[in-house]
Amino acid sequence: MGMSKGANVRIAARSVRVEVGRDAGPGVPDVDASALLLSGGRVRSDADFVFYNQPVHPSGAVRHEGKRGGGPGGGAVTDTIAVDLARLEPAVETVVLAASADGGPFGRVPGLRVSVLDADTGGELARFDSRDATVETAFVLGELYRRQGEWKFRAVGQGYDTGLAGLATDYGITVDEPRTAAAAVPSAAVPASAPVSPPPPAPTPTPAPPSPVRLTKVTLTKEAPAVSLAKQGGTSGAMRVNLNWRMRDDTTGGTGGWGRRLTRALAGPAAVDLDLGALYELTDGSKGVVQALGNTFGALHQEPWIHLDGDDRTGAVETGENLTINLDHRAAFRRILVFVTIYEGARSFAGLHATVTLTPQHGAPVEFSLDECTVPSPVCALALITNEGGDLVVRREARYLVPRPGVSMQRTLDDTYGWGLSWTPGRK
Repeated sequence: MGMSKGANVRIAARSVRVEVGRDAGPGVPDVDASALLLSGGRVRSDADFVFYNQPVHPSGAVRHEGKRGGGPGGGAVTDTIAVDLARLEPAVETVVLAASADGGPFGRVPGLRVSVLDADTGGELARFDSRDATVETAFVLGELYRRQGEWKFRAVGQGYDTGLAGLATDYGITVDEPRTAAAAVPSAAVPASAPVSPPPPAPTPTPAPPSPVRLTKVTLTKEAPAVSLAKQGGTSGAMRVNLNWRMRDDTTGGTGGWGRRLTRALAGPAAVDLDLGALYELTDGSKGVVQALGNTFGALHQEPWIHLDGDDRTGAVETGENLTINLDHRAAFRRILVFVTIYEGARSFAGLHATVTLTPQHGAPVEFSLDECTVPSPVCALALITNEGGDLVVRREARYLVPRPGVSMQRTLDDTYGWGLSWTPGRK
């Protein structure tokens, strides 16, 4: 149901999906959804802020599930927040549903809207279309709030011209922002004959304050496909590589006949099982693969310094498919090719909306979305990480490959990127 600003409606569902939508196109800013869990009008801690860099609330009741839609031809894009109302802690009175614009103000974002859907049935419970945005770079679109033991949704439509940082700090979030170093104060010269005072007693150590929330991120595109990890601060610690996905809801999308045929194939009863993996080549010349097939999960604290965390069939952002790269040994890597294959449940990636996020322990996350698949491809090269003068550079590949008859998906990757490995059949 469409709503006007300030209107409210009862939400008769235990769990909802909140979709922040817009229409994509040339020059349209990117939009990211976020949620703030409030008690007494403010967050209890920085953990109550759920967004792209902090996608899951500690309670598990609120999750940022990423984007779907769009592509080279434009179209609708939605960024989803899942809220399990039944699991929200009693202290949480309000869940603020917000969005931030990256690359321009909301006045340049057509079709900005928020929809609240029943997570179980998919039915729309509420919808608010924002039509009066101008210079704002962050927007509170609506809020879920408790009233006399039940949940309601209110359409808000109020913005900030100070971006996500301004919105977050207004609700009590501590934001990590660049600071200019203070100028050194020269010490006064002390005559040689002057007595030297004993040093003051050491101060009593106090607990370190919690780390502020980092709002920075890097989005790779066709126009800007590569980024240096060192320039983003990602030079040590563990880097998590996550793949999450969602299948298309309709059976008419896609480009040409492949899109229509293969989307129906993806909608079959079997769960789609995608497998994340990596081909690696080290500076000592050794090469190999990390993947679930053949139980070659790798290792994080010994060669190859890459470990596959597990196997997931849901695509959920808090789990999904994950592998971890040990950046403390970045000098040992010559190149790493991160890829994904379809193990079962589908014959092609057509109809798949997937997001890849690389999150260094230190430094800004790097994310990108996959383009629409228009060929019968069961294997996709996601990202190529190369050692360039001691710095690891991440390049968006998003390249769908079509194996020749009788050639495995892994050998197809190998042949395309010139890895030179020997392959035998395997199972997981």
